[in-house]
Order: sequence, then structure tokens, then C-alpha cells
Amino acid sequence: MIPTVPLATYRIQLRDNVDFAEIERHLPYLSGLGVSHLYLSPIFAASTGSTHGYDITDPTRVDPALGGREGFERLARAAIGRGLGIILDIVPNHTAFTLENPWLLDVLRHGPDSRYARHFDIDWQAGPLVLPFLPEPFEKMLADGAFSLRDGFWCFGDVQVPLADDSAPQDDLRALHDRQHWRLVQSDMERDSITHRRFFNVTSLIGMRVEDPAVFDDTHALILDLVRAGLVHGLRVDHVDGLADPAAYLDRLHKAVPDTPIWVEKILVRDEAMPPGWPVLGSTGYEAARLIARLLTDPQGIERLDALWREATGIQTGFREELTQAKLAVLDNELAAERRQLRDMAAAATEGSQDIEAGPETLREAVTALLVAMPRYRSYVTDRARDEDRALLARLADDAAQGLRSRATVDLLAGLMADPPTDAARRFVVRFQQVSGALLAKAQEDTAGFRWTRYLAANEVGAEPDEPCVAEAEANAFLAARQPGAMTLVSTHDTKRSGDSRMRLVAISHLPDDFHALFQDAAALPSAQDLEPRWQWYVVQAALAVWDGQAENATYRVSQHIEKAMREAKLTSFWTNPDEAAESAAKTFARDLMQEWQARNPPALQALIHRGQALSFAQLAIQMLMPGFPDIYRGDENGLLALTDPDNRLPVDWDALAAQGDDPDAKLHWTRQLLALRRDQADFLEGADAQVQVEDDGAALRLIRSQHDRTMTVEFAPGGAHVPDAFLARAFSDGSMVSVRTRNSR
Repeated sequence: MIPTVPLATYRIQLRDNVDFAEIERHLPYLSGLGVSHLYLSPIFAASTGSTHGYDITDPTRVDPALGGREGFERLARAAIGRGLGIILDIVPNHTAFTLENPWLLDVLRHGPDSRYARHFDIDWQAGPLVLPFLPEPFEKMLADGAFSLRDGFWCFGDVQVPLADDSAPQDDLRALHDRQHWRLVQSDMERDSITHRRFFNVTSLIGMRVEDPAVFDDTHALILDLVRAGLVHGLRVDHVDGLADPAAYLDRLHKAVPDTPIWVEKILVRDEAMPPGWPVLGSTGYEAARLIARLLTDPQGIERLDALWREATGIQTGFREELTQAKLAVLDNELAAERRQLRDMAAAATEGSQDIEAGPETLREAVTALLVAMPRYRSYVTDRARDEDRALLARLADDAAQGLRSRATVDLLAGLMADPPTDAARRFVVRFQQVSGALLAKAQEDTAGFRWTRYLAANEVGAEPDEPCVAEAEANAFLAARQPGAMTLVSTHDTKRSGDSRMRLVAISHLPDDFHALFQDAAALPSAQDLEPRWQWYVVQAALAVWDGQAENATYRVSQHIEKAMREAKLTSFWTNPDEAAESAAKTFARDLMQEWQARNPPALQALIHRGQALSFAQLAIQMLMPGFPDIYRGDENGLLALTDPDNRLPVDWDALAAQGDDPDAKLHWTRQLLALRRDQADFLEGADAQVQVEDDGAALRLIRSQHDRTMTVEFAPGGAHVPDAFLARAFSDGSMVSVRTRNSR
């Protein structure tokens, strides 16, 4: 029988030669591992060549590239036969903004009269739907004769855009273009002219209006059919914060499949709790990954590391300053269109106000200040704010007003968001809440997180780089409040580093002087002279995170990553305008560094690797036995050293894992043993209290689960304290010890 709350899930990234048949072939290994559910990335028809599946073109079809519905049903039935449930990753927020999307094609031909016009979040009041598909300016391509008409389509290159039904062929192409439901512009104009809601700043994804019951029904028909057929046993909702009304959406989904557990991808910032009343078992677990990393980070080492980093790089700013500057930069560039739309919505919401008479620039300033000051992804206001949101908005107004010549407009907008009195005000608050999450994600995770390079273990999704440690009391409050049905992850397709790589970096906090020795040796390389110290410090950490003793392989991976990191940082290099000289200098430095490591095998490097291995086993034990249930990212069960995508999507050799012997020192052995323990002690773990203990001298960290007369203890001892009668115990070459033991008091 498939349990409602999973014992453990196994996350599988489909695509890139992994389809339903391939997963079915490995079911013996996966069921033998000890998980209860397979957790699949999106299975729906996606853009040609998609590597991830979140760019859905048709939510009514299972992707033929994966095996179609027949292939999925065969996999699901085979999995169920082995006692494995299926969890689907669903994407209600957006679909692909491409000409492969049949609903979008209908909208392009019929405009606002299309059956699907209200499916998409399009600002029709702004004019025709803008298509930033052109490689060059429209006028140039028109003058060059790049456009033609064929069989009811406007054509250029391999692109065919549907013409309106009443489009009569004629010589005046400009006039014909101007009568369409769409307008073609150069791709460089996307931040200035787009008229659809995007996923973050990704123009190739278009927001869906699932708050409309008809849209919900159309986009979820296949999902609900698979659930009701008994083939799907849980749903993971992607990017719930992008929706107009997450609570109403989740209520509708729950009512449609009341017996099916639901999890949401929700980034909980600091002490933020899941909004009350949501019918979900919990989040996907980024906050749990953050807690584990903070527990295992050495606070004294961070103090030492901070001093060394500032001395080496000359950086004196705090992370909050860096984040503010990143938010402003993103609003000026990647999200400029969204800010302009919000300004216009604010103008409509405040029209006729007797309190202010604000012009476009005043409104732009106020909207900017409110977005920059928002400390979490979003509030959850529809018609009226909850008490928590009302308090958040009051603090937001105070923070946003700092440094402004007048706060009247900020106060008015914040008040409208707390109690939106008109439809225009409601449209403003809904869109503000959607944009604030996009801004925080792009500014913190994808900009400031690559600029402020002190300690990359804390530069993660849902983490705070300037809060790398946690007090015992705060950790225990988190554990006491955690939903028992929440996922606990350490690696995903979205994390900036895999769990094992993150622990390599956590080792830096334990051994800051060893890391500094590595950095000094690296800084002495001739190629370091061409690279800013900020990036030298970053590269040494990135190399440590994936170092496997093979310079050629690691160099390629780090080189690809550093190119992405520098463009995401948006200091001198950008995706649209790369600084090739700076990127080349970073790649050369990475190559020389790892050649040096391979030749010398520095003792400091070995010390950090050994401590990182011990920390990885401690992380695994805590993940497995803390409140909630573990989500294992494919391949992580035997150790996964990976940077951000696409590095974290490298192929997994399940055949090799299945053939691996039962080495008691291997992570795979520990994973199986801990999963078996979870299965054997399921009733105990479901009801047991949880607390952590940190010895004052840092000699040990313990996670203790207790219920009545029974306790279960996970202990990490960097100094190698002996643990008697342990169910599992592993001593490491650096003297550390990780153990799991159980005890009855009577």
C-alpha cells in the first residue's frame, strides 16, 4: 500500500536521455533503495529540446518525447507493483511563450476573441501582444525583404506567425502587420515593450490565469485524470508564489483531489511560516536545507573567514547593501518592464485620490522603494490583508520611506495593498505580489549571491548569506513548528550547489586557515594577476566544491560555472554582453589552479575534503531523521558533487549504483541503512519530539528525537568522540565521528 505521507521520495529529472522507459528499467534499484515514492519533474509536452520540462507547450498531453501517456501509465503501474508511488511536479504558473504552444497560436490568430485569450496573463489594454522574436529591428528586416506571407502565416526564417483570419494578402506589409493581434519587435526590446506576464524575467514563458475556474479546468484536466486513475499519489506545485491567489488555487486543487497530498515550492524567508489554511502537507524543503547547513557551520570559523575574505578582496560592504544594489540593478534592467507595468497600475489605483496627486516619476519612485524594501517573496492579499500581512505592509512602508523626500505616495500605495478598495487597486496588489517574488529571486539568488562571495555554502536558495549560523533556541523553535509532512531536501535541480558540495564549503568554516592557505597559493599563480580577488576567492570555493582529483574534468565544469556566475553577478559581464576578457581570465585561473592541485595535492585541500565528507554524512543523517521526510535528488544517495544547473543535471549511472557492493563506509550503504531505520521506526518518528543540542565548545552537535521512554540520537563530533552501542557509526580520517543510536530508558 502506498503511504499518504512518503517515507522518502526520490527526485528524478526527466529528459536528457531519461524517459519513462529508462526509469522503468531501474525500478528494481530504486525500490531496493528504500524510498516510497518517485518524484518526477514535469511530464507534459514541452518545447522541442527542453532539458527540464518547465517550458510546457501543451498541458493536456504527456510529452511524446518521454513516452507519451502510454509510457507514463506503464511506468506508474510498474512502480505501483513494486510499492512505489508517483509524485508529479506540476506547473500552474506558466506555459511556453513559443509558437509550439497551440493555445498561444489560437490567441495570435484570433486575439482577444480567442477561446484561450483569458488563459494567458496578457495586458490587452496596452495594445497587440508583443512578440520579441526578431533578431534585428522590424524596420530593417522589412526594408531588407526578410518577411513574406504564406498560407495564412507571416514568415521570416523558419518562423511562422499566424495571421488574423481577415488578413487579405497585400503589398503593404507594414499596414498588414499593424492590423494583427500581435506586434513583432527585436528581442533586445523585451524589457521595454512586453505585454505578457513572464516567469521572473524569462520572456519565453507566459503567465497563466489559473485563478479563472475555466483556465484551471483546462490546464489541470490531464493532471486530475491521472490522479483519479490511481496513477499519481501526490502533487508538487511549482512556483506557487507566482499565482494571483495561491490560497484560492490550492483550495480548488485540494477540492478536486481531496485525498491527494500536495506540496508547494515555497521559499520561506528567515522566520516566515507557511500561510495558515493552505491545504498542503508542507513545502518542498529549502528551509530545512538551510537549517542543516547553519547547524553544521562553525560560528567561530565564520568570524575568522570574514576577516580573511575582507582582507583578501577589499570588500567592506555587508550583504544587505549588496542586495539593495542588486535589486535596483534588476529593476533597471531585467524587470524594467514589470516595474513600468506596476507604475501604470499604481496610477490607475490612485486616480482621483484626494490624498496625493502623483505623477509618473513619483509613482515609479514609490513602487521601486516598496519593491526594494520587501523582505520576503510576497504578501498574500486578495480583498483584505491578514493580520500578518497587514503588519508586514506597515513595516514595508516604514522601510521603503527611508531616504525618500516624501512618504505620502508610499503610504498610500501600502494602504491600498492592505485594503484594496477598487478593482484597479486589487489588480495593483496582485501584480505587486507577483513581481516582488521575482525581484527577490533574481536579485538575491541570481545576482547578490554571486557578488558577495565570502562563504558560498550560505549563498543558496532560501538562505541568507549574512546569517550562516543558527542559535540552538532558534533551531529548536523551527523543529517544533515544522509540518510533519514537509519535504526535507539538500539537493535539487535548482540549488546552487548539491548537498555534498555544500558540505565541502561548510568545511571552510571549520578550517578557515586551511582554506586561506589554498587561497594564498592560488593568488600566487601568475594567472591570478589578471583576475579580480573577488573572483579568485569564488573560483577556489567552486573548485573545492567539485574537486575529484581529475584536473581536466573539474576544470571544464568550473569553467562553465564561472562563466555563468560572472554573468549572473552582472558586474562587468552579462548574458547579453559578456566580458570575454574577464571570463577568459577566470577560466585560465581555474585551469591553472586545478592543475596545481593535481600536481601537489596540498595538505590543506585534503583536510577540507576529509572534513567535508564527515559533514556530508552528518547532513545525511539529520536529513533522514529530522521532522518531515527526506527527498533524495537523483544520484545524491552515493555522493553528488555538483554546481548549479546544468552541472547538477549530469547523467546518473543507476546500473553502476545497482552493481555497487555493500561497502559499510560508502554513502549508499548509509542511505539504505537510514531509510530502513525510517521504515522500521515510522510510528516513532511520526510522533517523536525533536531538538538539537550544541555543546558550548563545539565538540558535538546532536539531533535528538524522543517519545515516552525512547530516544534516537544523531551525533556529529568533529573531535571524534567515541559513541558506544551505535546503530550506525562512522569514523573519518580527520578524526570526526558521525553516529546514530537508539535507546530505551526502561
